[in-house]
Amino acid sequence: MKNRKLSLALAGMLALSSASFADEKEDIAQLKKEIAELKETTQTLIDETSDLKTGFNYTTVDTQQSHSGLGAAASKVYYSKSPLSIGGYGEMYYSTTNSDDDTQDSSETQVKRLITYLGYKFSDNIILNTEIEYEGGGVTASGGGDEVVIEFMYLDFLANKNLNFRLGNMLMPVGLTNQRHEPTLFTTVQRPQTAKYLIPTTWNESGAMIYGEITDGLEYKLAGVSALQPDDTAGAKWLRSGRGSSFVVKNPGFAGVARLDYTGVNGLLVGASLYNDSKITMWDAHLNYENSGARVYATFTQTKRSGTTGTQVKEMSGGYINASFDILSLTSIEKKMPLFVQYESVNPLEKLADGTTNSAVNTTTVGINFFPHEQVVLKMDYAMADNDFANSGTNSDTFSVSMGFIF
Repeated sequence: MKNRKLSLALAGMLALSSASFADEKEDIAQLKKEIAELKETTQTLIDETSDLKTGFNYTTVDTQQSHSGLGAAASKVYYSKSPLSIGGYGEMYYSTTNSDDDTQDSSETQVKRLITYLGYKFSDNIILNTEIEYEGGGVTASGGGDEVVIEFMYLDFLANKNLNFRLGNMLMPVGLTNQRHEPTLFTTVQRPQTAKYLIPTTWNESGAMIYGEITDGLEYKLAGVSALQPDDTAGAKWLRSGRGSSFVVKNPGFAGVARLDYTGVNGLLVGASLYNDSKITMWDAHLNYENSGARVYATFTQTKRSGTTGTQVKEMSGGYINASFDILSLTSIEKKMPLFVQYESVNPLEKLADGTTNSAVNTTTVGINFFPHEQVVLKMDYAMADNDFANSGTNSDTFSVSMGFIF
């Protein structure tokens, strides 16, 4: 009987010992897991502290973000957790042109532009945003038209989604390309001719703006700025030459700019803008729609000018429509390769004060883009133009390739 009791006691002790050992083993495993999680959390805190000191990792481009209609790289500072934001874009190209006049045939390569965006958050509500452009490969002593220029420099005072204030030198909210001129945002190697002659990208003036949402999906901008000062000796570039930019503007006039955009349907932007000063009235209607690899974007604009005499331009108009489809969207490849076609008609000398009328330049462009990364694009296109301004009014065909990037 005693032996039986002893055996039972020993069995109980062994059972308790086994249970205790199992509990300790489980506790040790749990402790190891908690230590590993603590190490991961500690490393994350170290990385975030380092990032906040250097600004690294918090100013990468989110290509889906746009503040007040700006391009993704130009919008970086608004979404950065670091006070300082540095970004930009660049593009270079090679082209060869054949025209009806053999003396106009040419080919060229050029670093077209390198842009630096510098942004700084004084607070969550006071933001500095700037763009500095190095165009045409830089500035040469010969003064061949290349330049280094401030393309915008303004302070934003953010109040709420309905009402915000902008003060300084800013891009005019007219058309599609002027505010969104980064090379990943349009398919052609060169910006549309509409953006060169009719809505002269990049068009920036000094003044003040209010902007925000009227309601969800309906955005507005209202600005008072320095007026255009056209140069009637500049031919087809008469309006482009009149941009105020950031240089000294003598005796600036006053102009008003208004814009309204609707984005209430997923993938859709449709809107219109109006510019008016004492002599010039310009309006445009624009559209951008993206759905399942397909994209259509277009702009039409018209300008009328009063008080003209002789050979001064009285009216001009034109626009373009661009349709593309990403053929890689039909595959499992996570890259983009849109094929596109664009038709454009521009007439910056449409009607002169003396009654003279001129024909438009009509250009059909076909091409392809490849995005090895969402911030990098390689382009190739073939543009067929009649009455081309750049080639003494002759028909011309231009083959071009380029690379562009944003950061």
